Amino acid sequence: MNKTELIDHIAASADISKASAGRALDALIGGIEDSLRKGDAVTLVGFGTFAVGKRAARTGRNPRTGEEIQISAAKVPKFRPGKGLRDAIN
Repeated sequence: MNKTELIDHIAASADISKASAGRALDALIGGIEDSLRKGDAVTLVGFGTFAVGKRAARTGRNPRTGEEIQISAAKVPKFRPGKGLRDAIN
């Protein structure tokens, strides 16, 4: 399912226009991004938790030349599914 299909699903399920569903989805994604940017976690009970993880600096290898390169530390988004989502899938 891509974003357009998700918007169509939201519009049909909530009986709202596709434009309103698109704005609602964009607002949700924007809210999650803003919270993660601040370093806060976002927990949606029954669905899961979005959080920011830290990846340490490390030495990697260029696959083309075999040369060692330094990979800098980075913050990465993480998602941990909730019990409700896990149960719905299984």
